[in-house]
Amino acid sequence: MTRDERAAIARHIYARHVAHAAAADEAGLRSALEAALAVIPRERFLPPGPWHLARLSGGYTPTPDDDPVYLYQDVPVAIRPERHLNNGQPSFLAGLIARGRPGRGMKAVHVGTGTGYYTALLARLAGAEGHVLGIEHDPALAAFAAEALAELPQVRIVAGDGAAMTLPPADLVLVNAGAVRPAYAWLDALKVGGRLVLPLTAGPRPGTPITRGAVFLIERRDEGHYTARCLSPTLIYPCAGARDPVAERALARALAAGGQEAVRMLHRTDALPDDRCWLRGPGWCLAYG
Repeated sequence: MTRDERAAIARHIYARHVAHAAAADEAGLRSALEAALAVIPRERFLPPGPWHLARLSGGYTPTPDDDPVYLYQDVPVAIRPERHLNNGQPSFLAGLIARGRPGRGMKAVHVGTGTGYYTALLARLAGAEGHVLGIEHDPALAAFAAEALAELPQVRIVAGDGAAMTLPPADLVLVNAGAVRPAYAWLDALKVGGRLVLPLTAGPRPGTPITRGAVFLIERRDEGHYTARCLSPTLIYPCAGARDPVAERALARALAAGGQEAVRMLHRTDALPDDRCWLRGPGWCLAYG
């Protein structure tokens, strides 16, 4: 058996495990995730091996060599280990994509595309009739992603601040980094019925830039109304364009106090009573009802 044949077998097994973890109760979506993951070579979206696999306890374990079979595990893999920048945990990121209800023909925006692996997953789910815009703050990573994704014509990669630029109308916006507030650009981009998957994080993990917080799913119900709910806790790299110290302190207080599980709405006003708000900023509020 050749190395490529062995990697293909490992990738198919990995795809089934990750898809089940991401969408255990949704057979159609689980099948779509599995089919997409089975044809995306993870090694294409990483620097040359040997690779560094993230450990739960912190730090990395190097692979013995550059056999891609080692990449088909449900673990983050370092992109820039000196920066603690990883290709994230597959079941977690695929699970967030699943909670955003992807579908064929969708228009999606991926903020924090990194080297493009999860952008490729979005593109495979969208199909040839869809479109995915990937935005990466680091120009070198954006260039890497653009080359790795060149075979998918439904993908466009740009370098820049995904929290500041005007975005096209989207069915799904996936923010793959920790923000301290929902950027107006992300909310404005959502079509009616569109979903925003948004990690809100504060405070780095000791000795790393990795931030802690919670992931929210925000859905635009009509022109002026958005529902919101907390999906899970998260540890994630910070979003360079969506952080400021005042907002981060307010978010840190809200996370410390708890109650994010009771959030039900995002209002594009800050003129709500304190007892209705979990977190507020200028012109917006995450509220209990």
